[in-house]
Amino acid sequence: MYTNAAASSAKPIRCRAAVSRAAGQPLEMEEVEVAPPRAHEVRIKIICTSLCHTDITFWRMEGLHPSIFGHEAVGVVESVGEHVREVAVGDTVVPVFTAQCSECPDCLSDRSNICSKLPDVHGFMPRDGTTRFSSASTGEPIRHFLSVSSFVEYTVVDVSHVVKLDANFPPAMACLLSCGISTGVGAAWKVAAVEPGSSVAVFGLGAVGLAVAQGARMRGATRIIGVDLNPDKFDVGKRLGITDFINPNDTGGKTVSEVIKEMTGGGGADYCFECIGSASVMAEAFQSSRMGWGKTILLGVIGSMAPIGIPPQDLLPGRSVIGSLFGGIKPKNDIPMLAQKSWSWRSS
Repeated sequence: MYTNAAASSAKPIRCRAAVSRAAGQPLEMEEVEVAPPRAHEVRIKIICTSLCHTDITFWRMEGLHPSIFGHEAVGVVESVGEHVREVAVGDTVVPVFTAQCSECPDCLSDRSNICSKLPDVHGFMPRDGTTRFSSASTGEPIRHFLSVSSFVEYTVVDVSHVVKLDANFPPAMACLLSCGISTGVGAAWKVAAVEPGSSVAVFGLGAVGLAVAQGARMRGATRIIGVDLNPDKFDVGKRLGITDFINPNDTGGKTVSEVIKEMTGGGGADYCFECIGSASVMAEAFQSSRMGWGKTILLGVIGSMAPIGIPPQDLLPGRSVIGSLFGGIKPKNDIPMLAQKSWSWRSS
């Protein structure tokens, strides 16, 4: 059980981390010092982490270094700070990049999953704007990333960014629930609210895109079109619900939107999901959507400020574009439910 005495007894930990010191340059394995958790914070021993394309996007940007990247992970609580009640030492948890304070108007509303009490503070802890990482050799501060920083043996995360899971849940699966799977399934489920019998087009068949396909199948979509340059993705996609495939390099000179319209009887897909992070692909996804009610959901993270080229008159006939951060899910409410569903997928 948590006590203030237990929190005050936590000491700094020295451990290894993959530190990014310059934009686009190889990460450097270094010894870092991880400070004890402060009030409302949790220190986690990372047991599994994975690479998300968003990590790569930000790794390439200037002005974010030195940083410890990584935001898809699962770990075990090593120590807690004051006022932490919902998790305890030894609990299995997934850290997530979106906060859920469960108190602000956004967290209390079904219309948003963006916590307005604890907005993202790039590079630092959300409540005091400081870091818990430093170089063990020089004492130089090292920045956090997306409130998680999982490319390290121990990290410190605000409790609003932590979700408790069953200790028996497979770590590799739990890791993906902290970003990719939740983002994709949630986008089909909560943001698009895909309807039974509908048609879906998924642009980009990485972890997020494949999770969108799985989510669309769960919602009853009967035609799910996957778009990707890598033909190796197609076999995986079939197992997750994709019924048709388009390789943009093999369209005979036609645009992808033209092919999708042909495949859907001339109208276009009811729902289009962009999972790459490309302004041009976002525009093509929109052009692939059906007049009257077609909905385009944007999930990909763009590293530049490139605008999306959508003529205003193409929106008037009822088509829409909507952004989706973390699939619209509220992490503490929805991730445990997705974990249960993942068990059923694994056994089916």
